[in-house]
Amino acid sequence: MPPPSWASSVRRSARTPGWRDLPLRRLLGERLDGVPVALGHDVRTGGLAEGRIGAGRGADRFLFVALGTGIAGAIGIDGTVEAGAHGFAGEIGHVVVRPGGAPCPCGQRGCLERFASAAAVSAAWARASGNPEADGADCARAVAAGDARAAAVWQEAVDALADGLVTALTLLDPGVLVVGGGLAEAGETLFAPLRTALEQRVTFQKLPPLVPAALGDTAGCLGAGLLAWDLLETDITVRSEVTT
Repeated sequence: MPPPSWASSVRRSARTPGWRDLPLRRLLGERLDGVPVALGHDVRTGGLAEGRIGAGRGADRFLFVALGTGIAGAIGIDGTVEAGAHGFAGEIGHVVVRPGGAPCPCGQRGCLERFASAAAVSAAWARASGNPEADGADCARAVAAGDARAAAVWQEAVDALADGLVTALTLLDPGVLVVGGGLAEAGETLFAPLRTALEQRVTFQKLPPLVPAALGDTAGCLGAGLLAWDLLETDITVRSEVTT
């Protein structure tokens, strides 16, 4: 299978000024004396791995959502991940779930990741608990221990996440919904109320199995390896066709 178009260059990045339309893949290949190079978005490569060898294995359509510092997603279709026409497919963290809400660095207000990312939960719990060092993991433990303040913070995040995911389910109709990232490490403290919130919101939509990611921090590296493997297979196929 050919490498996806988004594996060829860095088109634009606010975090790396001056890296617009940089042919990074070609430059790396030249620096490595012609070794095939594949590049990918960290969440999309993680989603690729989860889809092929992880929690989404066997599903021809899946959605992988990573709840970390921000929120991003990967749309899985028949063993590949859809990047979109401009490389931005799956950016569920910038679906507006609270119009007029907290400003987001992307320029919008009320984006999902401002309410349901690990960073957002950490900030909300730090304020609610009065402990500036508190984070999302602390909030999850407090929820499990029955802390009412933590439960309120947690439910706000769950409700925002459910609103964003229902939008994704409506648009994409995945066969499996895989959730990973730091916040997902809370296990059923997250997944039990999230399943309930999703069930309360769906109408005609088909609610797919909601499962935790299986590969943890290794997903991105494994996905990058799969991209490279696909590239090698493509190169071998092309060479074979040329010689025959």
